[in-house]
Amino acid sequence: MILSAKARIAGVMGWPVSHSLSPRLHGFWIERHQLDATYIPMPVPSDKFPAALRALPALGFAGANVTVPHKEAALATVDDATAEARALGAVNTIVVQKNGTLFGSNTDGQGFLANVRDFVPGWSARGKRVAILGAGGAAKAIAWTLHGEGADEVRIVNRTPDRAKALAASLGNRARAVDWDSSAGALADAALLVNATTLGMKGQPRLEIDLGPLPGDAIVADIVYNPLDTDLLLRARARGNPTVDGIGMLLHQARGGFNAWFGQEPVVDQALRDFVLAGL
Repeated sequence: MILSAKARIAGVMGWPVSHSLSPRLHGFWIERHQLDATYIPMPVPSDKFPAALRALPALGFAGANVTVPHKEAALATVDDATAEARALGAVNTIVVQKNGTLFGSNTDGQGFLANVRDFVPGWSARGKRVAILGAGGAAKAIAWTLHGEGADEVRIVNRTPDRAKALAASLGNRARAVDWDSSAGALADAALLVNATTLGMKGQPRLEIDLGPLPGDAIVADIVYNPLDTDLLLRARARGNPTVDGIGMLLHQARGGFNAWFGQEPVVDQALRDFVLAGL
């Protein structure tokens, strides 16, 4: 598509950024809606990041996504942010306001929940017990969202106990930390198990966890999408558990930014999934 001088511009900042699927994802939507717009990768080292982010309004950008290692620095740089982003200490989506200020949000948690509902329509965390493996940025976003949805208990299972305790404490009531060696107790009556670690990803160690205590109707979700069918999902599927793969979280978390930057509400469907996965 040939751009005009009025083209809307957005992109993704990271270091490195060459691995990002976001340009492919947003490019698909731009083509689908025949927009006068573009979305570009922006490799920015950490020492240049605050200045680069502050330059977006002057350069005419509508906004940007932020990926590792800049999500925490983005929160410190924006002019304002959602309560969720402040609670999580990280921003992944930035919108340049009409007055030139930067507004940040974190869409990871809602992206995860929307992906679960693609696989299990109408699913709600309200009144349910959920177990989350990991205590990093993705785990925080997912835990915050599920807790806010009214989960009866959010169990944080992590190999580093202090990180699990810190995350559980930040959520307050209805959350507790569980030592990795005691994971059986966290799974025993859970309605949802989430792998929010990189274990099982291509090039990473296998996720070693016994699914025996997990109820047969519990949903098993993995945020890893390379491979799409992780060992965890294959084992869960073999025992009859409904499963949720990781690519949809990436797709759904992008919807809010695209709508804010380009004025179109995009749809996550099979054609988009197939196109983005082909870029792996």
